[in-house]
Amino acid sequence: MPNPQIQQGVLNRVRCSVIVPNFTSLNITASYMGKSFAKVDFEGNFVEQIETGTGAVRSPEPYVMTTVTIGILRSQALAANWVAQFKTDSYLGSVNVHPDSSAFPVISINDTVIRHLDPGAFDGADPVVRLTLRGTVNINDNMWSF
Repeated sequence: MPNPQIQQGVLNRVRCSVIVPNFTSLNITASYMGKSFAKVDFEGNFVEQIETGTGAVRSPEPYVMTTVTIGILRSQALAANWVAQFKTDSYLGSVNVHPDSSAFPVISINDTVIRHLDPGAFDGADPVVRLTLRGTVNINDNMWSF
C-alpha cells in the first residue's frame, strides 16, 4: 500500500498582496511589506445562537466585520501615500487581500476604511508602519434564498 499522506501544499511569502481597486496607488505587494506581511481577522460570530428552554435558535449574520493589519515599509514612498490618503479621505471602498497560498481564496472586503495607522518608533530599528483597515465581508449567502 502506498503512503496515504497527501501533499501539504506550499506557502509563498511573496504572493501576499492588498489591492485597492479604487486607489491603485495604494496597492501593497510583498515588496512593500515588513516580515509580518498582512493579517486578516474576522471579528464576531458568523451565527448567533440564541438560547431557548431546550436548545438554541440559529440567527445567521449577513456580514462580519473584518480587520486587516498590514506592515508597510516606512522606508518606501508607499507609506507616505497612505498618510496622504487618510488626510484626504479614509474611505476606500472595496479591498482584496490575496493570501500566501493559491489554495486559499482571495478575501474581498466591502466598505473598507482606514481605521488606524501607527508610524512606529523613528529609532532606525523597525521599518514598519502598521496600517489597520476595517470593513465588512458578506457571509451566509444561503440566508437570502428563503
